[in-house]
Amino acid sequence: MNTAHRNIRPEIRQLDEACANRIAAGEVVERPASAVKELVENALDAGATRIDVAYADGGKTLIRVRDDGHGMAPDDLPLALSRHATSKIDGTDLLNIRSFGFRGEALPSLGAVGRLSITSRIQGGDGARITVNGGRVGAVRPDAAQHGTLVELRDLFHATPARLKFMRSERAEAQAIADVVKRLAMAEPYVSFTLSDVSNDAPRQIFRADAAQGALFDALEDRMAAILGREFTDNAIRIDAERDGLHLTGLAGLPTYSRGAAVAQYLFVNGRPVRDKLLIGALRAAYMDFLSRDRHPVAALFITCAPDLVDVNVHPAKSEVRFRDPGLARGLVVSGLRHALANAGHRASSTVAGAMLGAMRSQAAPHAAYQMDRPSPQARAASYQLQAPFQMDDAPAAFWSGSEAVSARHDAPDTVAPVPDDAPLGAARAQLHQNYIVAQTARGVVIVDQHAAHERLVYERLKRQRAENGVAAQALLIPEIVELPDADAAQLLALADDLAASGLVIEAFGGGAIVVRETPALLGTVDARALIRDILDDLADLGTSQSLQARIDAVLSRMACHGSVRSGRAMRLDEMNALLREMEATPHSGQCNHGRPTYVELGLDDIEKLFGRK
Repeated sequence: MNTAHRNIRPEIRQLDEACANRIAAGEVVERPASAVKELVENALDAGATRIDVAYADGGKTLIRVRDDGHGMAPDDLPLALSRHATSKIDGTDLLNIRSFGFRGEALPSLGAVGRLSITSRIQGGDGARITVNGGRVGAVRPDAAQHGTLVELRDLFHATPARLKFMRSERAEAQAIADVVKRLAMAEPYVSFTLSDVSNDAPRQIFRADAAQGALFDALEDRMAAILGREFTDNAIRIDAERDGLHLTGLAGLPTYSRGAAVAQYLFVNGRPVRDKLLIGALRAAYMDFLSRDRHPVAALFITCAPDLVDVNVHPAKSEVRFRDPGLARGLVVSGLRHALANAGHRASSTVAGAMLGAMRSQAAPHAAYQMDRPSPQARAASYQLQAPFQMDDAPAAFWSGSEAVSARHDAPDTVAPVPDDAPLGAARAQLHQNYIVAQTARGVVIVDQHAAHERLVYERLKRQRAENGVAAQALLIPEIVELPDADAAQLLALADDLAASGLVIEAFGGGAIVVRETPALLGTVDARALIRDILDDLADLGTSQSLQARIDAVLSRMACHGSVRSGRAMRLDEMNALLREMEATPHSGQCNHGRPTYVELGLDDIEKLFGRK
């Protein structure tokens, strides 16, 4: 920047209170959604059990938050509008923070850039109201207020009109507000939330979530169903893991229930919504073996721990945190998710069957379902008798007169082992197009993609063998020297033992150089320099590297693909049943190596609906 254009004076000046508040607002209040976040968090800190949020014109002209928390006394209202005045901490220990807010900046910052009014009453006390307009605080006045607090913010950024130029459309700002409210509602399932758009004096409820009841997981599932839809909870697994003071809970979607973008990943630390790259990377690593690069998991994960194990005061908007032991937090997320996914066994997303049924239904105008008259018990008995297998001599003469008997009986081979009645994937009945196995279950029908299913089974078998025997390494005839910055070299050498376990052997070579002596034999000819760069990129982005492991897994996946049952191969009945039983016993067999489902299950009720029986 040219120093001639800088507005710098030789003397140092103390900024006035109004200017300081506007500068703070630039960090705290980025857009209307930021204001909503601060006000709703204040309500939660006040012990509210019901929070009503309303906005107009995307929050640009009005934001209103009403709660039934403990409220504020009239004498506390002016102090609440002073910078760094708060009831949530005493200032002696910034590592023992148990509330959403703690800086005391939100209300004075909002009052500095908009027209703010606060109306509040404590239980058994008198109500009062105070207003702030562009940083100018008015007098406290009596008000017949309800128990709790009502905060209204009008004409956001009217005192800093330059900020209005950076606002997005009303629809985009409204969507951001809804996202903030829903994230906070996820973290507090026992609190009721409503969100309304009151633009143009035409109130319209956007979102409502009533307070959940029951145990934590039941309450969490109810709240997630209200926000993300019942489809998510039906296709999610419960997460409950603990390690060294960190407790991980939540719901994670099955690999076959994934998205094309990372838009449905919700992470919370001690109830605080965060967008932390360490946790996002851990979530991605946990699903790395089940999803292709263009698919993303759906999850809502909650980490709870003692306040001194995490620092929440590292970001102006408190959207990032810093764990005392980042590796512990990351390991808990990865291992907790992988263990839960393994326990899910062969389970696949029910949305696959829903999509199949939708494709099969007629696109023509719907007709009323045909309902035939109910036959009498005597008529049903006669019908069953005619349907039963019989010998030709036993057949009624009138029935077979002038006709030749036709047998529809199929005697199964004696060598086929009986299938248990409760087998989840049922008993094989047929093979279609030499690629799809049709099995009958107690609840309906299962259709299995034989190649995708066997590919996953072979892949899991190869991974077990690798875990038992390790990864074979091949020595390079001429070791490759890679020049790196000193910090990068030190970071890699600190992981030398872990890399050696995966077949990559490196050593220091003086200065910032390292020498690559062995590479994984599975990878064949390897560009060692490019591999080292990929590992360093992962370390910079996620704090750990999965590049080498991903490459080895990709080779195993290709081996599994070539070594599995091919499409177009006819299978005997016993082979089909053996495949089904192995799927039931193998973790992750519900999806192939690329995250696609290996089978579809159609319930008997759904099939009957297709034929108009229901």
